[in-house]
Formats: sequence, C-alpha cells, structure tokens
Amino acid sequence: MYQIPFKRILQSLWLKTFVSLLLTAFVVMLLAPRNRSFQYQFSSGKPWAYELITAPYDFPIYKTDDQMRMERDSIQQESLPVYTLDGNVLPRMLNKLHDTYTGGLSTTIPRAYYLFLQDELRKTYGSGLIEASEVTRLREENHLELNLLGSDNVMSRVPITRFYSLKEVYDQIFEHAVAKGLQREELQKMDVSSYLTPNVRYDKDYTEKLLNDALSHLSTSTGLIQQGERIIDKGEIVTPYIYNVLRSLRTEQIHRSGGETQSPLNLSLFLYVALLFAILGIYLMLFNREFCVRGRNILMLFSLMLAFIALTELQASSEWFSVEVIPYVMILLLLRIFFDSHLALTSYLVTILTAAYFVIDPLSFLFIQLTAGFFALFSLQSLNSRGQLIRAAFAVYVAYIGSSLVVEGMREGLIRPAYWISLLYYGVNLIFLMFTYILAFIVEKLFGYVSHVRLVELSDMATPLLKELSEVAPGTFQHSYQVSILATAAATKVGADAQLIRTGALYHDIGKMLHPEYFTENAPTNSPHSYLDYKESARIIIQHVADGVMLAQKHGLPDQVIDFIRTHHGRSTTRYFYNSYCNEHPGEYIDPEPFTYPGPNPYTKEMGILMLADCVEAASRSLSEYTEEGIRALIDKLVDSIVGEGLLTDTPLTFRDIKEIKEVFYLKLKTMYHARIAYPDKK
Repeated sequence: MYQIPFKRILQSLWLKTFVSLLLTAFVVMLLAPRNRSFQYQFSSGKPWAYELITAPYDFPIYKTDDQMRMERDSIQQESLPVYTLDGNVLPRMLNKLHDTYTGGLSTTIPRAYYLFLQDELRKTYGSGLIEASEVTRLREENHLELNLLGSDNVMSRVPITRFYSLKEVYDQIFEHAVAKGLQREELQKMDVSSYLTPNVRYDKDYTEKLLNDALSHLSTSTGLIQQGERIIDKGEIVTPYIYNVLRSLRTEQIHRSGGETQSPLNLSLFLYVALLFAILGIYLMLFNREFCVRGRNILMLFSLMLAFIALTELQASSEWFSVEVIPYVMILLLLRIFFDSHLALTSYLVTILTAAYFVIDPLSFLFIQLTAGFFALFSLQSLNSRGQLIRAAFAVYVAYIGSSLVVEGMREGLIRPAYWISLLYYGVNLIFLMFTYILAFIVEKLFGYVSHVRLVELSDMATPLLKELSEVAPGTFQHSYQVSILATAAATKVGADAQLIRTGALYHDIGKMLHPEYFTENAPTNSPHSYLDYKESARIIIQHVADGVMLAQKHGLPDQVIDFIRTHHGRSTTRYFYNSYCNEHPGEYIDPEPFTYPGPNPYTKEMGILMLADCVEAASRSLSEYTEEGIRALIDKLVDSIVGEGLLTDTPLTFRDIKEIKEVFYLKLKTMYHARIAYPDKK
C-alpha cells in the first residue's frame, strides 16, 4: 500500500497553502486605494449612509477633473501662437540686391528693374513673408489669427491672410512687373527667388510661456463652503453637486493632513485580509486537504478571488461603474461546477467579506450578496446539466431584487426613483453570470479540470459512444455498468470522487468494441482464442487498452476519463494466458512482458478503486454458487492479490480504505446475486 510520509506532506501542504494566501493578502493590500483617511464612502445617485455632516472648516468647491480638462482645452484653443517679425531680413536682402546689381548686372539690366524689385521687397517684407507649411498648419489647428511680435516688442493680433507665402510673392512680383511694362525675361535674370526668405517665424518658447501664464491663472474652484454649513444628512441622495462638495471636502482633508500618502503599506487592511484568508486556509487543510495537494487548485482559487476583489477596489477608487454590476456569485458557480458546495460557499464568503472593506455600505452589501449566493447554491444542489447554470443566474437576479428591496425599505421606508437604476445594474450582473457557462469551459482548458456537469453528461447512456458499446459489445457494456455501481459505492464510502469514477468505469473497457468476440462476456461459447496461441491471445486482450485510449481521444473524452482506461489493469498480467503458457513450458524461463499490460499503475484513489471493482466484478461471474461466504472469500482473495502485487502502491489508498472497499463490494455483490423466490406453476 501507499505509505504516506504524513507529517512531511502535511507540513508541505500547510506551507504551500498559507504562503499562497499571504501573497494574495499582500497583493490585495497593494491594489487597495492608497488613501483611506477620509472616513466616508459615497457615490453619486446613492443615499448617504452616515449621519448629518457639516463643514468642519472653510473649504473651496474644487472643479472636477473633467471640468478642469475642458477649461484647459478651451484655453489652449483660444491661446494664439506667437510669431516674431524679423526686421533684419529686409535690410539684408536690400543690401544683397544692391551688391549683386552693382557688381555686374547694371551693365546688362536697366536700372528700372533694380528699382522695381527694391520697391517690391519693401512692400512684401513690410506685410510679412511666411512659409506655406506654417499657414497650412495654422488652418488645420483652426487658427485664423496669430500674435505677431514686432521688432519693437509690441505684440498685436493679426489675421494670417495678411502674410504672403514665398510662391505667392514670387508670382505677384512678376505680375506687377508685366503690369508696369517690364520684361519678364529681364527680371528673371536678377534671380528674384534668392531675395525671398521668411521674416515671420514661429516662436515656440514665447507661445508656451503665454499658454502657461494663462493656465496658471485658471481657478481650481467654483465656490466656497463655509464652516458649519450643512452638507448632507442620512438617507439623502448624493446629487452631482453634493458629490462634488463631498469630493472637495475629502481633497481638502487630505491636503490638511499633509497630502495623500504614497505608501503602499496598509497594515490594517493586510491583517484584515490575511485573517480572512487564514480562515479559508484552515478550512481547506482540515476539511478539503486533497484540494491543496495540487498547486493548480490553489492558483485557480486565489486568482479567481483576487480578480473579483481587484474589481471591487477598482470600483471604489475610480467609480467607473457601479458595484452592483460585479458578478460575485460567478465565483460560487464556477467552484460549484468543479468542486463541492462547501468549498464553493466558503470561498465565496471570504471573497465578499474582503470586498466589503471597499464598498460604501458593507452591511447592505453583505446581506444582498449572501442572499444571492445562497439562492445560487440552493438551485445547484444537484448539478446535472449546463442549463441549470442559466436557471441559477435567474434565481440570483430574483434574489438581488428581493434582498435589495428589503434593504431599500429598511433605509428609506419607501422605494425611491433612483432604486430602479439598481435593477438595471443587477440586469447587467445577470448578463455577466450567463457567461459562466463559457468561463467554465475556459477554466477547464486552462487548468485541466473536468467539470461535474461534463461528467454527468458523459455518463448518460444515450451518448453515442456508450450506445455503440451497448450494441456492439452488450456483455462488456453490462460489465462496465456493474463496475460503475461497485466503484461509485466504494468511492462514496472512502471520500473519493464518485461521479468521476462512475464515468471512468462506464468507459474503461470501450477498447473491446473493436474486437468484442475475443472477450468472454460477449462470446461465452466458441471462443476464437481456441485457435490462437497464448501469446497471440494475450496480445489481443492487452490491445483493448490502447484501442480504448484511441477511441476515447477520437471522441474527445477528457484526460481524466482516459486515465482510467490506461490504468484499470495497471502493470498486471493476463493471468489465464500467462499461467497456461507456463504450464505448457515447465522448467523454462518465461518472460512475463508479452503477457503484461502496458500500464501505468493507478495513481489516484479513483483509479485504484476502479481496478479493484473491475477485477472483482469480472471474477464474480465465474462463481458456481453465490453464497455469502463464497462472495467474501472471492473479494478477499482478489483484493489481497492486487495489493500484494504492488499495483496500488502509487495510490493514496490506505489499509483502512481497502477494508471499507471490501465491505462495500461484499454488500453490493450480495445484493446483486441474491437468491430469488421460485414461483410455483399453477395446477
């Protein structure tokens, strides 16, 4: 039997479980809003849950972030860009023109052209010359004017239509020349474009300075609340205006207390969450220790709980959505799908108790969520189909309505109009709960689980694979059904997963469908083995394991069910053919490998129970007389033989478990094969 180093394993489980929960508590503390010095929690449109509050001192009504953002945007749009007019460009260009003309052009080009170009440059640079790309950018930014800073440091607001682009000036000079009777060809010889360069340029630093000055004068408040002024009383609705006043009081209180703390450490929150998770850890170790053995279970549980706690913290810090839309019951539904109701309920309670730390009205929150959770649990007492999840979601919605009505009546004495918005939020919650069906499928794939619902569906005798088994190999089907009865009863007795073992038992021999005639339960007479040697017969019998795995994979059975097919014979031998072969070859060394199943041996409680049930049920058919002594002797012989061969060494079954399994097999077989009354013929 499997000898458990109990103390060492127990210490490892405790360490793994509590390190995980402490890490989770630490993450919750890190995600929590940094400042909780303001003792009130509130939301717009919700009733004030505290006593009368008055202003403890004078404080301004601060503008909201949206208001400040809108006003900043408005200032930025109204603030014009600053451009400088460079007065040195014109003299430089006139000097250049003079030097070029007197340096060689005066002998070939009449002076009238020189004087004309000189006059055009004065008029052009006096109005301002700007890059065309700058004009395009100004228009794209919806600026039809700009601030022009002249050489005298005087700023004036001018339209952008006043300025010329380089191309506009160039074309305009030639148009004016033609109008005055000058020759275009002669003017082109003077290289007009070389005297054109922008003298109106964007001043980024000055523009930003003016904008920052305007923003610095932006007021952050819209009014003033005086000391002693009444703000809100218990039960009153937090209107948008009152919400802003309360928000301003919170901001002012933070400022007066030295600013908002940036420390991520909140010892009280850490201790609160750590204590709750410690309770959960103790529950798991005392009543659900097998859950802690697999690290993926701890990872899935704490990840799921942390996700919903983080959503609550996000709602508390940002108020982007209402807490009513968070589908906390989804935790309970998901855990109930894969595990038992006790684990689901305990984990759910710890989650909502943690989340209650961050909500506005913790007592009402807990009452509503507890009611919804118990309604969900009651509706899933027997989880046999996925459709029950939909019904459970609607039951939760009804629970939300009823419990919130009770809270509303206790708080207000009547139904206020704002309450009906809560029903809309709970409707959104209902929609999210509908997605539990899809989320369960995702969790199955990510963590390798097989849900209770999936197992129930696979256990339906009308499923194609089981229906085919009953038609092709009726004896094998009957044997598998009887094995499922024995194994399920034994699993229930020793605390194993009864539904998993029932499903595994129904499918463990499906490989026999490919060659049903080679198995005695399907062909009790004229066995084809009489025409085969013992090694070939053993090979065919052993092959049903590989054939079963192939069929199971082809039909998409979960790995947990396929494992029963692989392990139900373990590394045992086909004893009939092996012994017969040994008897025919006395004194020779016989290699047992051709007569040995490929394995592996069972390594879980469920697999071990199935191996025992399979062997006992098959052998019980060979009894010539079904007496209590004969049945008990058969069970003892077969089970002790399997244990003695070490086939169950890798399973966590204990000697006490084996004793209880034997007793269950005895009671079940005695019932199956009880003597019937012989009905007399009518004389």
